[in-house]
Amino acid sequence: MRRKPRLTPAEWEIMESVWSVGGSPSVREVLKHAFPKGKKAYTTVQTIMNNLVVKGYLRRDKTGMVNFYSPLKTRRQVVKRETSNLVSRVFHGSVPALASHLLRSEDLTLEEIREIKDMLEKRAEELRRGKR
Repeated sequence: MRRKPRLTPAEWEIMESVWSVGGSPSVREVLKHAFPKGKKAYTTVQTIMNNLVVKGYLRRDKTGMVNFYSPLKTRRQVVKRETSNLVSRVFHGSVPALASHLLRSEDLTLEEIREIKDMLEKRAEELRRGKR
């Protein structure tokens, strides 16, 4: 099975709006949500959404003269796949290498370090209890 092509930054922007609006929004609804000040043209958003249909991220259903678009993957599924691709490509499959990079290269506050530590402890406890 072929992998879905990765999303471009413009496609991510549109998908974020589709997920945020929920349901099966029209191009106009996505346009209003993503670009309330008219930063992009209707036809640009429509083209991006049609590209997302071709790539397998959206489904298009026509009702009358209006196309409605439904996400075929949840945000969580797409983020998981993109993160796995990043870890494979950049960190040779090593999640600890990614974590080390983030911890060493970012200006983390003590509070953020505590939050990360709490998340790691919670996840370790889940794994001890057999929760995947």
